[in-house]
Amino acid sequence: MKVAGFTIIRNALKFDYPVVEAITSILPICDKFFVGVGNSEDGTRQLIESIASDKIIIIDTIWDDKLREGGKILSIETNKVFDAIPKEFDWCFYIQSDECVHEADLAKIKNAMELYENAIDVDGLLFEYKHFYGHYKYIGIGRRWYKNEIRIIKNNKHIRSYKDAQGFRTVNDKKLRVKKTGAYIYHYGWVKPPQLQQAKQESFHKMWHDDEWMKNNIATVEEFDYSNIDLLAEYKGSHPKIFAERIKKANWNFVYDKAKVKTNFKYQFLFWVEKLTGWRVGENRNYILK
Repeated sequence: MKVAGFTIIRNALKFDYPVVEAITSILPICDKFFVGVGNSEDGTRQLIESIASDKIIIIDTIWDDKLREGGKILSIETNKVFDAIPKEFDWCFYIQSDECVHEADLAKIKNAMELYENAIDVDGLLFEYKHFYGHYKYIGIGRRWYKNEIRIIKNNKHIRSYKDAQGFRTVNDKKLRVKKTGAYIYHYGWVKPPQLQQAKQESFHKMWHDDEWMKNNIATVEEFDYSNIDLLAEYKGSHPKIFAERIKKANWNFVYDKAKVKTNFKYQFLFWVEKLTGWRVGENRNYILK
C-alpha cells in the first residue's frame, strides 16, 4: 500500500497558516507528500522547502485571483495537486493548511487504509472534527460547525474536490461512499492572533465575493472580533504535540462569555436534540456512510 499526502498553500507566513504542522502531522504515514504552492507574497515556498524530509514534492501553481465565486479557486488548486499524484499511489490523504492530525491517531488511520484498500465499494475515509475557536482552550460545539468530512480518497481521478474544497465528490456530482476512520481532524483555522485573523478574513472572503460585497460586509478594523460566535466549550483534551510551540506562544486574550451568546428557541432545541441523541437534525452530509 502506497500513500500520498497532499495540500495547497499560499501566503502561509503572511496569514500565519500552520501548514508545516499540518504536513508534518501526517508525514509518518505518507510515502510522498505533494504540496501545491501558489504564487505568494512571502517566503511560503522557502518555508515548505525547510521541511526536513525527502518525501516533499513541490508543485508551483498560479492562482486565478479573478475567480471570486464560492471559493471555487480552492477546489481548482486542490485538483491540480491531486491530478499530479502518480498512479502508483493507492490512497491520497488530503489535509488543509490549518488542519492537523494527532499522533495518537496515526496507527488507527493507517489500519483503516489497509483494511479498505481493496474494497471496491469504498471511495474514501471519513474523519470527525474538532473545531477550535478564539484560543486553543475553546472548541466549537454549536450547529455551525461541520461534524465530519472526507480527508482520504482512493487515487481515482474521477473523484474531484468539491465546491470550496471542504470535501470531495465524483465528476458527475455523486457523493463518495466512505468508511469511518475513528480518527479526528483538529481544525485551527479560527485560532490566530486577532490582527492576523482579521487580515486572513479580508483576504479569504475575496475568494467568495466581489469588491462591493467586501465593502459592505467586512469591517475595516485592525483586529478580528471573536465575540460573534454561538456555543463553545472549554477543551479538556490534548493537542497534537507538534502544536506545542504555537500553543505556548498564544499570548492574546480571548474570554468566552456564554451569557452574551444569542440563540433562538429553534437553535437551542435542535442543539439539545443532538446533544441527547447524537442526531443532527437537517445535517447536510457530503458523503454516503457505508
